[in-house]
Amino acid sequence: MTLAAKSFVGPTNSFPKPISNRPFSGAVDCFNLGFGIRQGWERNKVLVFGHRSDWMEVIRKMSRGCIMDRRNKGKKVVVESANGGEDIFDSLSVEGTVPPEHLVIMVNGIIGSAADWRYAAEQFVKKLPDKVIVHRSECNSSKLTFDGVDRMGERLAEEVLDVVKRWPGVKKISFVAHSLGGLVARYAIGRLHDFLPKMETTGCSENCSSEVHLNEPTQYIEQHFEGRIAGLEPMNFVTFATPHLGSRGHRQLPLLCGFPFLESRASQTAHWIAGRSGKHLFLTDKDEGKPPLLLQMVNDSDDLKFMSALRSFKRRVAYANANYDYVVGWRTSSIRRQHELPKSNLLAKDEKHPHIVYVERETTEIINNGTSSMVVGKQAIDLEEEMIRGLTQVPWERVDVSFHESKQRYVAHNTIQVKSYWLNSDGADVVFHMIDNFQL
Repeated sequence: MTLAAKSFVGPTNSFPKPISNRPFSGAVDCFNLGFGIRQGWERNKVLVFGHRSDWMEVIRKMSRGCIMDRRNKGKKVVVESANGGEDIFDSLSVEGTVPPEHLVIMVNGIIGSAADWRYAAEQFVKKLPDKVIVHRSECNSSKLTFDGVDRMGERLAEEVLDVVKRWPGVKKISFVAHSLGGLVARYAIGRLHDFLPKMETTGCSENCSSEVHLNEPTQYIEQHFEGRIAGLEPMNFVTFATPHLGSRGHRQLPLLCGFPFLESRASQTAHWIAGRSGKHLFLTDKDEGKPPLLLQMVNDSDDLKFMSALRSFKRRVAYANANYDYVVGWRTSSIRRQHELPKSNLLAKDEKHPHIVYVERETTEIINNGTSSMVVGKQAIDLEEEMIRGLTQVPWERVDVSFHESKQRYVAHNTIQVKSYWLNSDGADVVFHMIDNFQL
Protein backbone atom coordinates (compact mmCIF):
# COMPACT_ATOMS: atom_id res chain seq x y z
CA MET A 1 0.00 0.00 0.00
CA THR A 2 2.84 2.37 0.78
CA LEU A 3 4.41 1.83 -2.63
CA ALA A 4 1.11 2.53 -4.36
CA ALA A 5 0.74 5.83 -2.53
CA LYS A 6 4.21 6.94 -3.53
CA SER A 7 3.50 6.01 -7.13
CA PHE A 8 0.49 8.31 -7.17
CA VAL A 9 2.06 11.45 -5.77
CA GLY A 10 5.59 11.11 -7.09
CA PRO A 11 6.93 11.81 -10.57
CA THR A 12 5.93 9.12 -13.04
CA ASN A 13 7.80 10.27 -16.13
CA SER A 14 11.33 10.93 -17.35
CA PHE A 15 10.96 14.66 -17.91
CA PRO A 16 13.31 17.04 -16.06
CA LYS A 17 12.57 17.55 -12.39
CA PRO A 18 12.31 21.08 -10.96
CA ILE A 19 15.83 22.23 -10.17
CA SER A 20 14.74 23.85 -6.93
CA ASN A 21 13.52 20.53 -5.55
CA ARG A 22 16.32 18.20 -6.67
CA PRO A 23 18.37 16.36 -4.02
CA PHE A 24 21.93 17.67 -3.73
CA SER A 25 24.02 16.53 -6.72
CA GLY A 26 26.56 19.24 -7.26
CA ALA A 27 23.94 21.98 -7.14
CA VAL A 28 24.23 25.10 -5.04
CA ASP A 29 21.31 27.26 -3.98
CA CYS A 30 22.23 30.82 -3.04
CA PHE A 31 19.84 33.29 -1.44
CA ASN A 32 20.39 36.99 -0.99
CA LEU A 33 18.55 37.95 2.18
CA GLY A 34 18.10 41.64 1.47
CA PHE A 35 21.73 42.76 1.10
CA GLY A 36 21.51 43.76 -2.57
CA ILE A 37 22.39 41.74 -5.61
CA ARG A 38 26.07 41.21 -4.80
CA GLN A 39 26.69 42.57 -1.32
CA GLY A 40 26.64 39.90 1.37
CA TRP A 41 26.53 37.15 -1.24
CA GLU A 42 29.06 34.86 0.36
CA ARG A 43 28.04 35.29 3.96
CA ASN A 44 24.42 34.48 3.12
CA LYS A 45 25.12 31.33 1.13
CA VAL A 46 23.17 28.32 2.30
CA LEU A 47 24.07 24.76 1.40
CA VAL A 48 21.38 22.17 1.92
CA PHE A 49 22.11 18.47 1.71
CA GLY A 50 19.42 15.90 1.01
CA HIS A 51 15.76 16.88 0.46
CA ARG A 52 14.95 20.53 1.08
CA SER A 53 12.49 21.28 3.85
CA ASP A 54 9.38 23.44 3.58
CA TRP A 55 11.02 26.55 5.03
CA MET A 56 13.23 26.80 1.93
CA GLU A 57 10.17 27.79 -0.08
CA VAL A 58 9.49 30.61 2.40
CA ILE A 59 13.04 31.87 1.93
CA ARG A 60 12.62 31.65 -1.85
CA LYS A 61 9.60 33.93 -1.76
CA MET A 62 11.38 36.44 0.51
CA SER A 63 14.58 36.62 -1.43
CA ARG A 64 16.47 36.45 -4.66
CA GLY A 65 17.28 32.85 -5.52
CA CYS A 66 20.05 31.63 -7.75
CA ILE A 67 20.30 28.01 -8.83
CA MET A 68 23.59 26.88 -10.38
CA ASP A 69 23.62 23.44 -11.99
CA ARG A 70 26.92 21.88 -13.03
CA ARG A 71 25.15 19.81 -15.65
CA ASN A 72 24.26 23.10 -17.38
CA LYS A 73 27.96 24.09 -17.40
CA GLY A 74 27.64 26.90 -14.89
CA LYS A 75 24.52 28.53 -16.27
CA LYS A 76 22.43 30.17 -13.60
CA VAL A 77 18.66 30.21 -13.51
CA VAL A 78 17.85 33.19 -11.34
CA VAL A 79 14.60 33.69 -9.45
CA GLU A 80 14.33 37.34 -8.51
CA SER A 81 11.50 38.53 -6.28
CA ALA A 82 9.79 41.71 -7.43
CA ASN A 83 6.72 43.71 -6.53
CA GLY A 84 3.81 41.61 -7.74
CA GLY A 85 5.65 38.42 -8.62
CA GLU A 86 8.92 36.76 -9.56
CA ASP A 87 11.22 37.08 -12.57
CA ILE A 88 12.98 33.94 -13.79
CA PHE A 89 15.89 34.28 -16.20
CA ASP A 90 19.32 33.00 -17.12
CA SER A 91 21.85 35.37 -15.54
CA LEU A 92 24.57 34.74 -18.12
CA SER A 93 22.21 35.56 -20.99
CA VAL A 94 20.83 38.68 -19.29
CA GLU A 95 24.37 39.96 -18.68
CA GLY A 96 25.47 39.08 -22.24
CA THR A 97 25.81 41.35 -25.23
CA VAL A 98 22.42 40.23 -26.63
CA PRO A 99 20.01 39.78 -23.70
CA PRO A 100 16.66 37.99 -24.07
CA GLU A 101 14.02 40.08 -25.83
CA HIS A 102 10.92 37.99 -25.15
CA LEU A 103 8.91 38.53 -21.96
CA VAL A 104 6.57 35.69 -20.91
CA ILE A 105 3.87 36.56 -18.38
CA MET A 106 2.47 33.55 -16.48
CA VAL A 107 -0.89 33.96 -14.72
CA ASN A 108 -2.35 31.67 -12.05
CA GLY A 109 -5.94 30.51 -11.68
CA ILE A 110 -8.46 30.74 -8.86
CA ILE A 111 -7.02 30.45 -5.33
CA GLY A 112 -3.60 30.16 -6.98
CA SER A 113 -0.26 31.92 -6.73
CA ALA A 114 2.97 32.51 -8.62
CA ALA A 115 4.25 29.16 -7.32
CA ASP A 116 1.73 27.33 -9.54
CA TRP A 117 3.87 28.03 -12.60
CA ARG A 118 7.25 27.33 -11.00
CA TYR A 119 8.01 24.14 -12.92
CA ALA A 120 6.94 25.53 -16.31
CA ALA A 121 8.85 28.77 -15.77
CA GLU A 122 12.06 26.90 -14.93
CA GLN A 123 11.75 24.70 -18.03
CA PHE A 124 11.16 27.75 -20.21
CA VAL A 125 14.40 29.36 -19.08
CA LYS A 126 16.39 26.11 -19.20
CA LYS A 127 15.32 25.37 -22.79
CA LEU A 128 15.40 28.97 -24.05
CA PRO A 129 17.96 30.71 -21.80
CA ASP A 130 18.95 33.35 -24.34
CA LYS A 131 15.43 33.98 -25.63
CA VAL A 132 13.02 34.53 -22.74
CA ILE A 133 12.55 36.24 -19.41
CA VAL A 134 9.64 34.73 -17.49
CA HIS A 135 7.53 36.65 -14.99
CA ARG A 136 5.21 34.73 -12.66
CA SER A 137 2.43 37.08 -11.67
CA GLU A 138 1.47 37.35 -8.01
CA CYS A 139 -0.93 40.33 -8.01
CA ASN A 140 -3.99 38.02 -8.02
CA SER A 141 -3.37 35.25 -5.54
CA SER A 142 -5.37 33.39 -2.93
CA LYS A 143 -8.59 35.23 -1.95
CA LEU A 144 -7.85 38.07 -4.37
CA THR A 145 -9.02 35.73 -7.11
CA PHE A 146 -12.58 36.22 -5.82
CA ASP A 147 -12.56 39.94 -6.69
CA GLY A 148 -13.83 39.50 -10.21
CA VAL A 149 -12.27 39.22 -13.66
CA ASP A 150 -12.32 42.98 -14.23
CA ARG A 151 -10.56 44.01 -11.01
CA MET A 152 -8.05 41.21 -11.37
CA GLY A 153 -7.45 42.22 -14.99
CA GLU A 154 -6.77 45.81 -14.00
CA ARG A 155 -4.25 44.67 -11.38
CA LEU A 156 -2.53 42.38 -13.89
CA ALA A 157 -2.31 45.19 -16.45
CA GLU A 158 -0.59 47.44 -13.90
CA GLU A 159 1.80 44.65 -12.93
CA VAL A 160 2.73 43.99 -16.56
CA LEU A 161 3.53 47.67 -17.10
CA ASP A 162 5.79 47.59 -14.04
CA VAL A 163 7.59 44.50 -15.37
CA VAL A 164 8.11 46.09 -18.78
CA LYS A 165 9.65 49.15 -17.13
CA ARG A 166 11.97 46.87 -15.16
CA TRP A 167 13.16 45.16 -18.36
CA PRO A 168 13.57 47.98 -20.91
CA GLY A 169 15.36 45.69 -23.37
CA VAL A 170 12.41 43.39 -24.07
CA LYS A 171 10.61 43.77 -27.38
CA LYS A 172 8.10 40.91 -27.45
CA ILE A 173 5.47 39.69 -25.02
CA SER A 174 3.48 36.47 -24.52
CA PHE A 175 0.93 35.32 -21.95
CA VAL A 176 0.53 31.84 -20.49
CA ALA A 177 -2.45 31.46 -18.15
CA HIS A 178 -4.22 28.71 -16.24
CA SER A 179 -7.95 28.39 -15.56
CA LEU A 180 -9.52 31.67 -14.42
CA GLY A 181 -6.19 33.33 -15.15
CA GLY A 182 -6.93 33.01 -18.86
CA LEU A 183 -9.98 35.26 -18.51
CA VAL A 184 -7.98 37.70 -16.39
CA ALA A 185 -5.26 37.80 -19.06
CA ARG A 186 -7.84 38.43 -21.78
CA TYR A 187 -9.16 41.39 -19.80
CA ALA A 188 -5.66 42.73 -19.10
CA ILE A 189 -4.55 42.69 -22.74
CA GLY A 190 -7.72 44.61 -23.62
CA ARG A 191 -6.53 47.33 -21.26
CA LEU A 192 -2.90 47.16 -22.47
CA HIS A 193 -3.67 47.14 -26.18
CA ASP A 194 -2.60 50.03 -28.36
CA PHE A 195 -1.82 50.68 -32.00
CA LEU A 196 1.61 51.70 -33.17
CA PRO A 197 2.25 53.19 -36.61
CA LYS A 198 4.48 51.09 -38.84
CA MET A 199 6.10 52.65 -41.89
CA GLU A 200 6.71 50.46 -44.92
CA THR A 201 8.15 51.25 -48.34
CA THR A 202 6.69 49.90 -51.53
CA GLY A 203 7.96 49.86 -55.09
CA CYS A 204 7.06 52.46 -57.66
CA SER A 205 3.79 52.07 -59.53
CA GLU A 206 3.62 51.88 -63.33
CA ASN A 207 2.66 55.56 -63.75
CA CYS A 208 5.28 57.06 -61.45
CA SER A 209 8.33 56.85 -63.74
CA SER A 210 9.93 60.07 -64.88
CA GLU A 211 13.16 61.23 -66.46
CA VAL A 212 14.56 61.98 -63.03
CA HIS A 213 14.05 58.42 -61.83
CA LEU A 214 14.80 56.43 -64.94
CA ASN A 215 17.71 54.61 -63.36
CA GLU A 216 16.46 54.64 -59.79
CA PRO A 217 13.16 53.04 -58.71
CA THR A 218 10.89 55.33 -56.77
CA GLN A 219 9.59 54.07 -53.43
CA TYR A 220 6.42 55.07 -51.68
CA ILE A 221 6.04 55.07 -47.92
CA GLU A 222 2.86 53.48 -46.66
CA GLN A 223 1.74 53.72 -43.05
CA HIS A 224 0.18 50.70 -41.38
CA PHE A 225 -0.94 50.25 -37.82
CA GLU A 226 -0.10 47.15 -35.86
CA GLY A 227 -1.30 46.17 -32.41
CA ARG A 228 0.96 46.40 -29.39
CA ILE A 229 0.52 45.06 -25.86
CA ALA A 230 2.17 47.29 -23.25
CA GLY A 231 4.22 48.72 -26.11
CA LEU A 232 5.61 45.29 -27.08
CA GLU A 233 5.04 42.98 -30.02
CA PRO A 234 2.42 40.35 -29.05
CA MET A 235 3.45 36.79 -29.88
CA ASN A 236 1.70 33.91 -28.03
CA PHE A 237 -1.50 33.93 -26.01
CA VAL A 238 -1.81 30.50 -24.40
CA THR A 239 -4.45 29.26 -21.96
CA PHE A 240 -4.64 26.01 -20.01
CA ALA A 241 -8.07 24.74 -18.92
CA THR A 242 -9.60 28.22 -19.08
CA PRO A 243 -13.43 28.55 -18.98
CA HIS A 244 -13.60 30.91 -21.97
CA LEU A 245 -17.37 30.43 -22.23
CA GLY A 246 -17.93 30.59 -18.49
CA SER A 247 -19.21 27.78 -16.26
CA ARG A 248 -22.92 28.24 -16.76
CA GLY A 249 -23.70 25.82 -19.58
CA HIS A 250 -24.57 22.14 -19.38
CA ARG A 251 -21.57 20.14 -18.09
CA GLN A 252 -19.36 23.22 -18.14
CA LEU A 253 -18.69 22.50 -14.46
CA PRO A 254 -18.22 18.69 -14.64
CA LEU A 255 -18.18 18.37 -10.86
CA LEU A 256 -21.98 18.76 -10.94
CA CYS A 257 -22.31 15.65 -13.13
CA GLY A 258 -24.64 17.39 -15.56
CA PHE A 259 -27.65 17.41 -13.20
CA PRO A 260 -29.86 20.37 -14.26
CA PHE A 261 -30.97 21.07 -10.67
CA LEU A 262 -27.38 21.31 -9.39
CA GLU A 263 -26.29 23.43 -12.35
CA SER A 264 -29.19 25.80 -11.78
CA ARG A 265 -28.43 26.12 -8.07
CA ALA A 266 -24.74 26.67 -8.81
CA SER A 267 -25.57 29.68 -10.96
CA GLN A 268 -27.62 31.16 -8.15
CA THR A 269 -25.10 30.53 -5.36
CA ALA A 270 -21.67 30.78 -7.04
CA HIS A 271 -21.11 34.30 -5.68
CA TRP A 272 -21.40 32.96 -2.11
CA ILE A 273 -18.30 30.86 -2.72
CA ALA A 274 -16.28 32.75 -5.33
CA GLY A 275 -17.49 36.33 -4.91
CA ARG A 276 -17.68 38.53 -8.01
CA SER A 277 -15.59 35.99 -9.90
CA GLY A 278 -18.41 33.48 -9.37
CA LYS A 279 -20.90 35.93 -10.88
CA HIS A 280 -18.67 36.46 -13.89
CA LEU A 281 -18.13 32.73 -14.43
CA PHE A 282 -21.86 31.97 -14.29
CA LEU A 283 -22.84 35.07 -16.29
CA THR A 284 -25.10 36.41 -13.55
CA ASP A 285 -23.44 39.84 -13.27
CA LYS A 286 -25.48 42.79 -14.47
CA ASP A 287 -23.41 45.77 -13.42
CA GLU A 288 -25.18 49.02 -14.35
CA GLY A 289 -27.56 47.09 -16.57
CA LYS A 290 -24.75 45.94 -18.89
CA PRO A 291 -24.49 42.44 -20.39
CA PRO A 292 -22.40 39.86 -18.50
CA LEU A 293 -18.71 40.72 -18.53
CA LEU A 294 -17.65 37.58 -20.41
CA LEU A 295 -20.11 38.51 -23.15
CA GLN A 296 -18.69 42.03 -23.30
CA MET A 297 -15.20 40.55 -23.67
CA VAL A 298 -15.92 39.03 -27.10
CA ASN A 299 -16.13 42.52 -28.61
CA ASP A 300 -14.25 45.79 -28.38
CA SER A 301 -15.59 48.65 -26.32
CA ASP A 302 -14.60 52.31 -26.23
CA ASP A 303 -11.68 51.91 -23.83
CA LEU A 304 -11.14 48.13 -23.76
CA LYS A 305 -10.10 46.50 -27.03
CA PHE A 306 -10.62 42.87 -26.06
CA MET A 307 -10.80 41.33 -29.54
CA SER A 308 -8.33 43.71 -31.16
CA ALA A 309 -5.87 42.70 -28.47
CA LEU A 310 -6.43 38.97 -29.08
CA ARG A 311 -6.15 39.50 -32.83
CA SER A 312 -2.78 41.22 -32.44
CA PHE A 313 -1.10 38.03 -31.18
CA LYS A 314 0.67 35.81 -33.68
CA ARG A 315 -0.85 32.72 -32.03
CA ARG A 316 -3.79 31.99 -29.75
CA VAL A 317 -3.73 28.51 -28.21
CA ALA A 318 -6.28 26.79 -25.97
CA TYR A 319 -5.10 23.67 -24.12
CA ALA A 320 -8.09 21.72 -22.83
CA ASN A 321 -8.60 18.57 -20.77
CA ALA A 322 -10.76 16.17 -22.76
CA ASN A 323 -11.69 14.27 -19.60
CA TYR A 324 -11.19 14.04 -15.82
CA ASP A 325 -11.20 17.82 -15.35
CA TYR A 326 -13.92 18.33 -12.74
CA VAL A 327 -13.54 22.11 -12.63
CA VAL A 328 -13.62 23.25 -16.27
CA GLY A 329 -15.51 21.45 -19.04
CA TRP A 330 -14.05 20.45 -22.39
CA ARG A 331 -16.30 22.72 -24.48
CA THR A 332 -15.63 25.90 -22.55
CA SER A 333 -11.87 25.37 -22.36
CA SER A 334 -11.52 24.54 -26.07
CA ILE A 335 -14.09 27.13 -27.32
CA ARG A 336 -16.21 24.59 -29.19
CA ARG A 337 -19.80 23.54 -29.55
CA GLN A 338 -20.74 20.06 -28.37
CA HIS A 339 -20.85 18.52 -31.86
CA GLU A 340 -17.44 20.03 -32.69
CA LEU A 341 -15.61 18.06 -30.02
CA PRO A 342 -13.37 15.33 -31.48
CA LYS A 343 -14.83 11.85 -31.17
CA SER A 344 -13.01 9.44 -28.88
CA ASN A 345 -12.16 7.10 -31.76
CA LEU A 346 -10.48 9.98 -33.63
CA LEU A 347 -8.07 10.91 -30.85
CA ALA A 348 -4.47 10.30 -31.90
CA LYS A 349 -1.34 9.81 -29.81
CA ASP A 350 1.75 12.00 -29.94
CA GLU A 351 4.82 9.89 -29.16
CA LYS A 352 6.90 12.81 -27.94
CA HIS A 353 4.03 14.28 -25.94
CA PRO A 354 1.93 11.25 -24.94
CA HIS A 355 -0.87 13.21 -23.24
CA ILE A 356 -1.50 15.42 -26.28
CA VAL A 357 -4.27 13.52 -28.03
CA TYR A 358 -5.60 15.96 -30.62
CA VAL A 359 -4.36 19.19 -32.20
CA GLU A 360 -6.63 21.38 -34.30
CA ARG A 361 -5.18 24.34 -36.16
CA GLU A 362 -7.82 26.71 -37.45
CA THR A 363 -6.75 29.13 -40.14
CA THR A 364 -8.06 32.62 -40.77
CA GLU A 365 -9.30 31.46 -44.18
CA ILE A 366 -11.63 28.92 -42.58
CA ILE A 367 -13.13 31.62 -40.38
CA ASN A 368 -13.51 34.13 -43.21
CA ASN A 369 -15.16 31.55 -45.46
CA GLY A 370 -17.66 30.73 -42.74
CA THR A 371 -16.98 27.00 -42.83
CA SER A 372 -16.84 26.76 -39.05
CA SER A 373 -20.02 25.20 -37.68
CA MET A 374 -22.68 27.75 -36.87
CA VAL A 375 -26.07 27.46 -35.23
CA VAL A 376 -28.75 28.76 -37.60
CA GLY A 377 -32.40 29.50 -37.17
CA LYS A 378 -34.74 32.25 -36.10
CA GLN A 379 -34.41 31.58 -32.40
CA ALA A 380 -32.38 33.99 -30.35
CA ILE A 381 -28.72 33.05 -29.97
CA ASP A 382 -27.95 31.96 -26.40
CA LEU A 383 -25.08 33.47 -24.46
CA GLU A 384 -22.71 30.57 -25.05
CA GLU A 385 -23.25 30.62 -28.79
CA GLU A 386 -22.73 34.37 -28.88
CA MET A 387 -19.42 34.03 -27.03
CA ILE A 388 -18.26 31.28 -29.40
CA ARG A 389 -19.06 33.43 -32.41
CA GLY A 390 -17.26 36.38 -30.88
CA LEU A 391 -14.10 34.50 -29.86
CA THR A 392 -13.81 32.64 -33.17
CA GLN A 393 -13.53 35.90 -35.07
CA VAL A 394 -9.83 35.14 -34.69
CA PRO A 395 -8.14 31.77 -35.33
CA TRP A 396 -7.33 29.50 -32.37
CA GLU A 397 -5.13 26.46 -32.10
CA ARG A 398 -6.88 23.88 -29.93
CA VAL A 399 -4.80 21.28 -28.15
CA ASP A 400 -6.75 18.50 -26.42
CA VAL A 401 -5.12 16.71 -23.50
CA SER A 402 -6.04 13.41 -21.86
CA PHE A 403 -4.63 11.85 -18.70
CA HIS A 404 -6.92 8.85 -19.06
CA GLU A 405 -4.15 6.34 -18.38
CA SER A 406 -2.39 8.44 -15.75
CA LYS A 407 -2.62 7.85 -12.01
CA GLN A 408 -2.87 11.62 -11.70
CA ARG A 409 -5.96 11.88 -13.91
CA TYR A 410 -8.30 12.79 -11.05
CA VAL A 411 -6.41 16.06 -10.58
CA ALA A 412 -6.20 16.78 -14.31
CA HIS A 413 -7.11 20.43 -13.80
CA ASN A 414 -3.80 20.96 -11.99
CA THR A 415 -1.79 18.29 -13.79
CA ILE A 416 -2.17 20.05 -17.14
CA GLN A 417 0.05 22.89 -15.86
CA VAL A 418 2.19 20.82 -13.42
CA LYS A 419 1.05 22.93 -10.49
CA SER A 420 3.12 20.76 -8.15
CA TYR A 421 5.72 18.51 -9.74
CA TRP A 422 5.36 15.84 -7.06
CA LEU A 423 1.60 15.65 -7.51
CA ASN A 424 1.21 16.60 -11.19
CA SER A 425 4.41 15.47 -12.92
CA ASP A 426 2.54 13.67 -15.72
CA GLY A 427 1.67 17.05 -17.20
CA ALA A 428 5.34 17.76 -17.96
CA ASP A 429 4.95 16.67 -21.59
CA VAL A 430 2.11 19.20 -22.00
CA VAL A 431 4.38 21.97 -20.72
CA PHE A 432 7.11 20.89 -23.14
CA HIS A 433 4.60 20.76 -26.00
CA MET A 434 3.84 24.41 -25.30
CA ILE A 435 7.54 25.35 -25.17
CA ASP A 436 8.41 23.33 -28.30
CA ASN A 437 5.73 25.17 -30.28
CA PHE A 438 6.32 28.61 -28.80
CA GLN A 439 6.75 31.30 -31.43
CA LEU A 440 9.82 33.40 -30.64
